[in-house]
Amino acid sequence: MKNRQKILELFEQQQALTDEKINSGIEKYRKGFGTITVTDENGTIIPDAKIKLVQKSHEYRFGANLFMLDEFENEEKNELYKKCFADTFNMATLPFYWDSTEPEKGKTRYDKNSEKLYRRPPIDLCMEFCEKHGIEPREHALAYDGFFPKWLYDAGVPEIKQALVKRYREISERYAHKIPTIEVTNEMYWEYGKTAFYNNEPDYVEWCFKLAEKYFPANELVVNEVTWLWDDFGRVTDKYYLYIESNLQKGARIDAIGMQFHQFWTKEEEYEKTRFAYNPKQLYKIMDLYAKFNKPLQITEVTIPAYSNSEEDELIQAEIIKKLYSIWFSHPATEQIIYWNLVDGYAHVWESDPEKIKASQGDMTVGENYYYGGLLRFDMTPKPAYFALKNLIEKEWHTEAEITSDSNGKASFKGFYGDYSLQIEANGKTVSKDIKLYSRGLNNFEIVI
Repeated sequence: MKNRQKILELFEQQQALTDEKINSGIEKYRKGFGTITVTDENGTIIPDAKIKLVQKSHEYRFGANLFMLDEFENEEKNELYKKCFADTFNMATLPFYWDSTEPEKGKTRYDKNSEKLYRRPPIDLCMEFCEKHGIEPREHALAYDGFFPKWLYDAGVPEIKQALVKRYREISERYAHKIPTIEVTNEMYWEYGKTAFYNNEPDYVEWCFKLAEKYFPANELVVNEVTWLWDDFGRVTDKYYLYIESNLQKGARIDAIGMQFHQFWTKEEEYEKTRFAYNPKQLYKIMDLYAKFNKPLQITEVTIPAYSNSEEDELIQAEIIKKLYSIWFSHPATEQIIYWNLVDGYAHVWESDPEKIKASQGDMTVGENYYYGGLLRFDMTPKPAYFALKNLIEKEWHTEAEITSDSNGKASFKGFYGDYSLQIEANGKTVSKDIKLYSRGLNNFEIVI
C-alpha cells in the first residue's frame, strides 16, 4: 500500500461519536472535585487566599517495559533512555521472566550486580531506578510457561509446583511491599508449552492464582492475555472471558484483567488485520464486556508499527497512538496503559540465544524490530509518537489552576486525579503543600498558613 492513510478510516468514520465518548468519559471518570480550606494556626478561616495548583503526575498509570535499562552499547544511549523514560512514564514493567531471574537452579539474579543478560536488567537495578524517579514498578510475570527455565523442561508436575512455591516466596519476601501490581499468569494460549504443568494440568491458572493469594495477599493479582482478544465477538462466550469466569468460579482471586495490544502484522497485511483493532466501536465493545467482571482493565503491552522512518509512516503511528490512548483512557474500567518497547532496534527477536539477540541490534528486518514500533528511533531521537503521547499526558490531560478562597476560607477545583503541588498566599505569607486528588476519596484538604 503506497499510502497508509486508509488505515485510519474507521477512526475517521466514527470520529463524531468517538470524540463525544472520549470527552465525556475523560471528564466523568478521570477528573474530580477537590476542596481546599485555608486557616491560620488558630483555626480561623482565611478568605481571599490566592491558591495556585499544578498537577505533577497522574493517578492513572502510563508506562513501558524497562528491559533496556543500562543495556545499550554506550553510556550516552543509556542516559538518554533513562531520561526519556523518567520524563514520560509513571509505571515500568520489570522483567521477572523465570529463565532470567533463576537461569540456573538455586542461583537467582535479583541483585543489581548480577551477571548481565540482554534485555533482562536485574530487578534490584530496575527498582533503584523506579524509586529514584517516583515510578511505580509492575511485575511481569510470575508463572509464564513460555519463559520457564530450561532446568524445569523435563521435570514432573510436583517438582515444578515445588519450584514455583520457592519462586513465589522469594519474590514476595523481596518485593511484595514495593510492587503493587503482580501479573500472575500470561499468555495461556501459548502454543508451544515448555513444561508438563502447563501442557497437562487443567488447574494451572487456578493453582497459580491461589498460590499468589497466599504470598501476595495485599497486592493486585492480574491475569494477562494476547492481542487476539480484541478481535473476538465481545460476548460472554469469548474464550478469554470464559476462562476468567471459570477460574473465578473455582476460587481464583483475579483482581485485574490484562489485555495486550501488539499489532504484529506485516505492512502488506496491516489494513486487513487491523479492522477490529482500529475500530472504536469494537474497542469499546470489548472493554464493556470485560468490565462486567467489575475488575479494572490493564492495557499491558502496546506496539503500534511505523514500519519505517518515513515521515508519513511515523505520523500515522503517532495518530493511531493518540486515538487509541484517548479511547482507553476514557473508559471507566481501565487503570493502566503500558507501551512495550520505548526504542527501535532493540526489541525481542524470538531467539533463545542471547548472543544472537545481541548481534541483531539495529537490524530492522528481524523479530519485533521489523515493525519500527518504538517511540524513539534507533539513534534515540524522539518520533512524533513520543511527542503525541507526552502531549496527551502532560498537556491535554493536565490540570493547572489559580483559585481564591471564599468568605468561608474554601476554594474548589476540578482536575485530573493525581498528585498536585499547591502554593498559597495569604496574610503576607506563602506556603507550599503537596496533595493527592484521589478517584476514591472525599478530597477535602485543610491548609494552615
